[in-house]
Amino acid sequence: MRNVLRCVLSILMILAAPLSWAQPLSEYSPPAGRQLIEKAFPEATELQPMEGNRAIQQVYSGEELIGYAYQSLDFVQTPAYSGKPLNAMVVLDTAGEIRAAKVIHHDEPILLVGIPESKMHEFTDQYTGLKADQRVTVGGTSTERKVAVDGLSGATVTVMVINEVIMRTAHRVGVEIGLIEGGKSNRPPMANVNSEQFQEKSWQELTGDGSIRRLVLTKGQVDDSFVGTPAEGIETADAGERDDILIELYAAYLDAPTIGRNLLGENQYQWLMSELQEGEHAIAVMANGEYSFKGSGYVRGGIFDRVQIRQFGDTFNFRDLDFHRLSDVYGEGMPEFSEMAIFIVRQQYNFDPGTPWTLELTVKRQTGPLDSEFQVFPLEYQLPDQYYTRPEPVLTDEEWLENQPLWIQVWYQKQFQITVLGLGIAVLLFILFFQDWLVQKPKMMRWIRHGFLVYTLFFIGWYALGQLSIVNVLTFVNSLISGFKWETFLIDPIMFVLWAVVAGIVLLWGRAVYCGWLCPFGALQELINEIARKLKVPQYTVPFAWHERLWAIKYIILLVLFGISLESMATAERMAEVEPFKTAITLHFDRTWPFVTYAVLLLVVNIFTRKVYCRYLCPLGAALALPTKLRVFDWLKRRKECGNPCRLCDKECEVQAIHPDGHINYMECHYCLDCQMTYFDDHKCPPLIVKRRGKRRGHNAPGHPEEIPVVQVN
Repeated sequence: MRNVLRCVLSILMILAAPLSWAQPLSEYSPPAGRQLIEKAFPEATELQPMEGNRAIQQVYSGEELIGYAYQSLDFVQTPAYSGKPLNAMVVLDTAGEIRAAKVIHHDEPILLVGIPESKMHEFTDQYTGLKADQRVTVGGTSTERKVAVDGLSGATVTVMVINEVIMRTAHRVGVEIGLIEGGKSNRPPMANVNSEQFQEKSWQELTGDGSIRRLVLTKGQVDDSFVGTPAEGIETADAGERDDILIELYAAYLDAPTIGRNLLGENQYQWLMSELQEGEHAIAVMANGEYSFKGSGYVRGGIFDRVQIRQFGDTFNFRDLDFHRLSDVYGEGMPEFSEMAIFIVRQQYNFDPGTPWTLELTVKRQTGPLDSEFQVFPLEYQLPDQYYTRPEPVLTDEEWLENQPLWIQVWYQKQFQITVLGLGIAVLLFILFFQDWLVQKPKMMRWIRHGFLVYTLFFIGWYALGQLSIVNVLTFVNSLISGFKWETFLIDPIMFVLWAVVAGIVLLWGRAVYCGWLCPFGALQELINEIARKLKVPQYTVPFAWHERLWAIKYIILLVLFGISLESMATAERMAEVEPFKTAITLHFDRTWPFVTYAVLLLVVNIFTRKVYCRYLCPLGAALALPTKLRVFDWLKRRKECGNPCRLCDKECEVQAIHPDGHINYMECHYCLDCQMTYFDDHKCPPLIVKRRGKRRGHNAPGHPEEIPVVQVN
């Protein structure tokens, strides 16, 4: 039966062998990756998956290994602005230097229809020649500790993710291959063992709280570990002996007084501590059973080849000078052991007593005169917390930031934008809460409004790139369906803060405040229209019957985009170009002529009638209008005379959100507060004019309705 099994395994190995064979470079897929490898190494002829990690391709020129190539998606899945990870191809040479890097797949809306991909490739070309272990930042200036690469205007978050993906994977792959050093810099500060703390404990108590750890191996377990290897069937136990214990192994960290003094006694413990140099540590190893952890082949000057320590991925053995006999023990209730030893961990290993470590026991079986097979069995050890303290790491701001998630790094780097945005929102909230007082000062109110619109356009829009989009809404809805992750939305702090504010504003005031105060493209339209009015450009008012039907278009657009997004988010993002935001705000009109023509056309129409796009075409406005019905308050005041007989406000409302019957349609209102300035102006509002005249004649009440001046609307 065994021979049959070996035959089957041999056949499977033969069949599987071609999977690890090299393939010609011309057959590598995807083509974009192949082209990048050819660009980095024109002399390359074939690729071969690296043994141990097939995601890394070894690049060969003939029989010479000249570099490595991999796709970032095999190592990290950092979500980008779209909420989906991008995939970059990275090529390293054998010295750990990046020879080429290129994004070969992404779902970024700003790059799908917006910034040309050639700009992105120019950005990734900057990584050529950088070492895999260098610290790279986007923007800023280069120093001895870091390299700064130029960003990409309009795609700040995207390029930061690209930087994170390229450099993090290059470092990880470089460390794994052995091209660069790694691991030690990520260690926590060295733990300090509390040498003053002591408590009498029995053997049972020490094993119970984890101060002493145990590993039990049966003969059957060891036999099973060699199945499928050349040592299978060698030195196997009889069927009745499989449950017999081959070795019962114990390990303990002796530097901690509660462990060391209870096991060794006071005198032996003090002697041991006096033998240890600074940075050295003592470990007790004890065992019963047929298998010796010291080994019968040990000779003076040699190495104990059956036990070794592993920590932080490093392993180290013990020599004869690291060994002390352990004969006298004093632990209460301690069992008899067939062999005991104290091993010293020397300074050069930088052993950290507070970090988990493993005592690895090696079991060897001879398969020939010179050949043998090994199996390693780990005894995991973690020193209990009460025996040590660990100082807080002292990090510079840069070092602290490097260890944080990408979204925290982005927030940290955008502190100025976040602060100024927060101040602007605080000003807006002041305006909204004290609107009844401000609107009674019309001239000041108009200056405040126009100043805030300039702030919205220039800072929120053109500088901070805080233009919300229907794409954000579709991404949010799709994330709820496919799996919500906060990181997807935290990656852009300006957008996150704006959306958080908008969510609160919609519940209190409705859609109106965002569209009238915080939308950069809306601010651009309104400012252009104000300038046109100052220049006496004739204004056209859409007949209300047409206006009432045209505003339904934006809801239809929203419904179409939502339906498409359920099938293909990428297609929906392309269709969302019905928004001119990317062209006019994010990219500052630096785009191909069809997009610029469309955006300019909307602005030209806006010269003659205010906010045509916002009123009739904007799917974002439609999305924000839907929850407006859930708002808590109606802040805009009306009188019973509004609409019948007075129609002054609906004539003055530039976005025609006031119906002929006098009520305000909050789903279409942009909260300009013009109607409220009229409401409180007793020289402009007809009911107040009548009331004021009545007071002059000594009346306490406003005149009869027939006395109110009627404003006719043509």
